[in-house]
Amino acid sequence: MSTPAATAGNEDFSIRQILAPLAAIIIGLFMVILDGTAMNVAIPGFVKEFESTLSVVQWTVTGYALAQAAVIPLAGWLSDRFGAKNIFLLSVALFTVGSLLCALAGSIEQLIIYRVLQGLGGGMLAPIAMAFTYRLSPPSKVGAVMGMMGIPILLAPAAGPVLAGWLVDYYSWVWIFIINIPVGIIGLIIGFRTLPKIERQSVAALDFLGMILGPLAFAALSFGVSEGGTSWTSSKTIGGISIGAVALILFILAELRHKQPLLELRVFGSGNFTRGIIVQWISQIALFGTLFLVPLFLQQAKGYTAFDTGLAMLPQAFAAALAMPIGGKLFDKIGARPLVLSGMGLVTLAAFLLSRVEATDGTAVLIAPLALLGAGMGLSMMPLNTYLIQSAPQNLVGRVTSLTNAAQQVMTSFAVAGLATILTAYMKSFMQAGKGDMMAAWSHSFGNTFLILCFVAAFGGVMALLLTPIKLQPGEAGAEKKAEASMMIGH
Repeated sequence: MSTPAATAGNEDFSIRQILAPLAAIIIGLFMVILDGTAMNVAIPGFVKEFESTLSVVQWTVTGYALAQAAVIPLAGWLSDRFGAKNIFLLSVALFTVGSLLCALAGSIEQLIIYRVLQGLGGGMLAPIAMAFTYRLSPPSKVGAVMGMMGIPILLAPAAGPVLAGWLVDYYSWVWIFIINIPVGIIGLIIGFRTLPKIERQSVAALDFLGMILGPLAFAALSFGVSEGGTSWTSSKTIGGISIGAVALILFILAELRHKQPLLELRVFGSGNFTRGIIVQWISQIALFGTLFLVPLFLQQAKGYTAFDTGLAMLPQAFAAALAMPIGGKLFDKIGARPLVLSGMGLVTLAAFLLSRVEATDGTAVLIAPLALLGAGMGLSMMPLNTYLIQSAPQNLVGRVTSLTNAAQQVMTSFAVAGLATILTAYMKSFMQAGKGDMMAAWSHSFGNTFLILCFVAAFGGVMALLLTPIKLQPGEAGAEKKAEASMMIGH
């Protein structure tokens, strides 16, 4: 089968020519997003299956997120050095092999290690997929083709929890990972035969010091926070936080001195960018922290099956899918601040309503808060990401996506580790005080934890007031949009 081109330099392709390579890209991206959303529903099952604790099992999510954060900045360098097609196929293969190993895991420690391997493969797929799609798109159809990439982004979060719940309840948790294997193989075959070879580019020396210090800092800090659920004065907690803090300081210094750093921290010289990314960090903790807690709450406090939990999460996914295009259209008219403020307001209200849900309440009381959570997410995420691109210094705009994507994964890992710690601490407190039965203890513990997220989201809304409108010079908007898409993999 012929590929669209031997080399995809600046040649324009028709829509028909790019359907096959686009299918390979969508398959890989859908597989990764589906797996990530499925894990939250499966966590309570892992606690029982491996006779472990929540603070340990949450590392199946935290380790995965940190692994993604570690390789996202490498995507651009590796693509230039070895070719985008080769790195994309390698990423799909690594994720597929990681899925097989996860299915064969005999202990929670093995599962965590194999999830890290999955994360190393999955982390590079999204940025490379976006850049690949842009390069393949006909100039007059860029918006339509890039919009097709929204298929996995919108469908996977809706399908993941339901599919995972069905597999866990009626078959086995191993099928969550086994289903990735044929999908990954199909993606590899189609990608190998249809993806064009993009010409390699000369690259600067790899920032090895940043590559070592960054993941070490984030992993150590997450480990220290997660150990805080046992004791904030233990050697593991103090050691993890101390090592993480020192490594983070050294990482920042190394990145500021390197000519071609792994993460371009000089963008923080823009006040607008700094305010914007702080709001993004807060919103990331509030949004993904809530998504982590809801499946646990439904299964532990309300006794839902995994499948029923997946079905209960559908209002959130559908609301996000409806709100996302609305947020995109409104951004051009009213800017980021009102949309982010509105989105964080909806998330705040959702977290508050969830904090009031009792174990004895029916399913109907969950529809409104979950729909509000999804709407808040869909309304604010795209405008905030676009705001960050526009607020970065022009000479660094191409490096922003790599930085923000990596930071989002780190914030997700902190949210999961921190909330698991808080939830465990509340459970211990309620059980030691003898306040009611186990179901009541779960209900009160989750209620208090959701209330903390309510304040986090409210703080994000207050910070959103600091987002100032970005005034672009004539012709600058088009140049920025092109830079954002074509340099999505962090060149």
